Amino acid sequence: LVQTALDLASERVEANFRLFELADFGDDLGRARRIGDLPPEAQAKVAALLAADALIVASPIYKASYTGLFKHLIDLLGPASLKRKPVLIAATGGGEKHALAVEHQLRPLFAFFEARVLSTAVHVSDKDFTDGALTGEASLARLTGAVDELADIFPAHRRVLRAAE
Repeated sequence: LVQTALDLASERVEANFRLFELADFGDDLGRARRIGDLPPEAQAKVAALLAADALIVASPIYKASYTGLFKHLIDLLGPASLKRKPVLIAATGGGEKHALAVEHQLRPLFAFFEARVLSTAVHVSDKDFTDGALTGEASLARLTGAVDELADIFPAHRRVLRAAE
């Protein structure tokens, strides 16, 4: 889901994009009580997240919420560290009954940090994927709309001009 969002964003904004998965933060993430407890490579990844102009954040939904390790990573961040940072929130779930978790779990989490959470949030279910690729027409349209909203935040000189079709 995040890779598809990054691919769409790269068509719209001149920027460097990096994809981080929770596993990229290493085995010590779950034991860390502060960012300084992480190995240097993981600290560098946190620093890159905090320095980013915008974030695209997604989590699988389990039992109506984001994963515990995702929350633990977020808990390591300072309360002002995401202030005014644009954040596109998204989630995957096993079915439609998890769709509101994006609004009831992720949106309040990033609101706490005073992040600039985009108005369009995205939830996709397992039926929206074919061989690991996001193929659901409605889900792709919603994700495209969210990425367009994200691209509109950036100055015109950073937006990619697309030829008229």
